Formats: sequence, structure tokens, C-alpha cells
Amino acid sequence: MAFFIVFSFLLIWLIIAQPSFSSNQPTNETVNTETLKAHVKYLSEDCFPRNENTLIQMEKAAAYIEASLQNSGCVVERQEVMARSKKYSNVIGRLNIGKGKKIIVGAHYDSCWLTPGADDNASGVAGLLELAQLANKANLGYEIEFVAYALEEPPYFGGPLMGSVVHSKSTFAKKEEVEGVIILEMIGYFSDKWFSQKYPIPLLYLFYPNKGNFVTVVGATNQMSFTKQVKVGMQGSTDLPVFSINAPTFIPGIDFSDHRNYWANGYNAVMITDTAFYRNLEYHQAGDTYDRLDYDRMGKVVLSVFNYLKTK
Repeated sequence: MAFFIVFSFLLIWLIIAQPSFSSNQPTNETVNTETLKAHVKYLSEDCFPRNENTLIQMEKAAAYIEASLQNSGCVVERQEVMARSKKYSNVIGRLNIGKGKKIIVGAHYDSCWLTPGADDNASGVAGLLELAQLANKANLGYEIEFVAYALEEPPYFGGPLMGSVVHSKSTFAKKEEVEGVIILEMIGYFSDKWFSQKYPIPLLYLFYPNKGNFVTVVGATNQMSFTKQVKVGMQGSTDLPVFSINAPTFIPGIDFSDHRNYWANGYNAVMITDTAFYRNLEYHQAGDTYDRLDYDRMGKVVLSVFNYLKTK
């Protein structure tokens, strides 16, 4: 009986957490954390509130993203997203067009209702913009597409009008070869306090830390290989711990972002996250402000993702 319990525990650990002793080489790249902070501050304050009802602020955020991607050498275009007779935009920046299989990196730029949305998801957009800067200098051997999505938040979340639904469907319709999709969703909040990290199931405390001082790669149960590939590519890049989880979508949070819409079309896709409401208690609240975020560790998330992109 004891053997069965231990065996079952190890099997669950191996499937869900995919422990690995493999890691990437430490990165020699750098990210300007003040630039990350400036991106988040602009989006969360100057573009406040940026939601489905504030078209002027949404356009202001889209124009800012567009200009930054252009400054990174990307070929930039807008993709129209129509919802309730209103027009929004996905902002798309491409590098190395037509060069090998494509990797898509995405983050949504709207925020929930009247919240500043610094972590959710100005942090992800800031990471996206800095990854474009790094990729432009790196001469990667494949095409990379950076996408800032409209309408990830309620009332459109989970429905057919999400910006990432539009982008995923159009990518599928064009039969583009996509090696994988990486979604940046809340990458800026960290804590070293005991039990600052929560989980949907207490059992997960046996597999993961109780301090919210790590970043997580979230993948689908049928895409374990891709999840592990991304985790190993990020792991060791900096001193920021990297964990992964492959779990069914009935566990709250596993599909709570734009990666879900690429799963629907059969693409490999993961979410890179600080675990959102399992750590950041100001999730979808007025207190989700830029001054609460840890830009040093956010920079390490960006560098870890880039190290994967550079050495994959």
C-alpha cells in the first residue's frame, strides 16, 4: 500500500510538474528595468482606463505599442477586431518574415473594467515590447510574430470576439506553419513572504513553492513536450526559478488567457505567468498599480523567455 501511494505521488508529480535537471546556459543579455517600468506606467496610467468601453484609451495604447514595435524594426500591421459594432485592433509586429517556422509571442493590452491593469496585463505587454527589441538585435533563424491583443478581458473572455480568437483563426486559415505560441500574462508580481503563493488544490504545495518568487509555464495536458521545452529553455537563464504545470482546464486559471484560443486550433501554446490571482491579491482590483511590481524580476522573466527563443 505504501509503495502504491509513493508511486502514485511520483507519477502525478512527473505528469503535472515535469521536473527537470536540464537547463539553459545563463544569458549574457540585459534588459533595462526602467524601460519596463515606463511601459507599464504609461499603459496603466496614461491609458487608463483601457477597456471595451473606452475606445480612445484603447487606441492610445494600441498606437503606443505600434510605435514601439516599429522602433524595434518590426513590420507592423493592425488586425481589425469587431465587437458590438465597435472596432478594436490587434497590433502585430513581424521580424524575419518568411524565415523558417514561426513563433508567436502575444500579450493582451486591455484591462478589466476600471482597473489600472499594471500586472494584468501591462506587464505582459511591456515584456512583449522588450522581447521585440532583443529579437531585433539577435538575428534569429526563424520568423517571430509579436501580437498585442484587444478584448481578452470580460465581457469577451471565453467568447468568439476575443482578439486572440481572431488572430488564431486567421493564422489557421492561412495554413501558416507555427512551431509554438508563448503568451505573456501577468509577469510582474513577486513575493518572498511565506505562503504568499496560493494554489487551487492544497496538494500542489507538495510540488511547488509556498513563496511567490518564481515564474510558471502553463501548458495543456496534450502538449507536455512543448511545455517542457519552453521551461528548460528558460530555466537557468537567470537566478529566477522557473516551474511548469500541465493540468486539465477544469482547474481554475489553466486556460485563463489567450493561449486557450491557440489550443482550439491545434497549436502548441503556453502561458508564462506569475500565477495571477493565486499570488497577486489586487488582480482585477483598483490596486493593480505600477508601483507594486518587481521590475528586476520582471526583467528576468523577459530574459528567460528570450534565452529560450535564442537557443531553441
